[in-house]
Amino acid sequence: MHFYPQLQHATAGERATLLSSPLITTALAGQVKRQQYLGFLGRAFHHVKHTVPLLMACGARLPDRQEWLRSAIAHYIEEELGHHEWILNDIAAAGGDADAVRDSQPDFDTDLMVAYAYDTVTRRNPVGFFGMVYVLEGTSVSLASHAASVLQEALDLPPGAFTYLSSHGSLDVEHIGDFEQLVNRLDRPDDREAVVNNAQTFFRLYGNVLRGIDLQEHA
Repeated sequence: MHFYPQLQHATAGERATLLSSPLITTALAGQVKRQQYLGFLGRAFHHVKHTVPLLMACGARLPDRQEWLRSAIAHYIEEELGHHEWILNDIAAAGGDADAVRDSQPDFDTDLMVAYAYDTVTRRNPVGFFGMVYVLEGTSVSLASHAASVLQEALDLPPGAFTYLSSHGSLDVEHIGDFEQLVNRLDRPDDREAVVNNAQTFFRLYGNVLRGIDLQEHA
């Protein structure tokens, strides 16, 4: 049996919990306020800016037997360069202070998620990082494009305020197909276990990031 369906099955409970989080259900209902959307973008900036450094660190720590995976990571890096800047542009277009976000410190939950990703790559099995990739890109494919259209109408903001969500919704459809082929090539039980365990953990960590956005704000 291919590994990707096993990964989906093993993480179904955690994925369902994430998708039922208040921010996601509120956003899809068109009830999120501008300040809450800006809060989401600020958190996204603070983890997306680490995507390329994490991929570089992961590739550097792979053994020779996974040279094929290092090549895939090199291609992935090219596609991910600069995406955190898209988020800053969205923040500015939505009326936020992009410079303040760039210079700010991450909130506790986002910082913890990023720290766990670095710990996975540098201290444990670097292949486990693809558990985080699965969570973030899989969630994006499920929600991003639809959420962007709903939020744009609800918040009455220009399309330029939603480039991160809109582009990632379509881009990550391609990425998740590549991801499926990639993880299906993982043939060692320890590598597969690392991806599953980290995906389960990152569903929880990312859920905490989203739950940290105060839905009671009215700005």
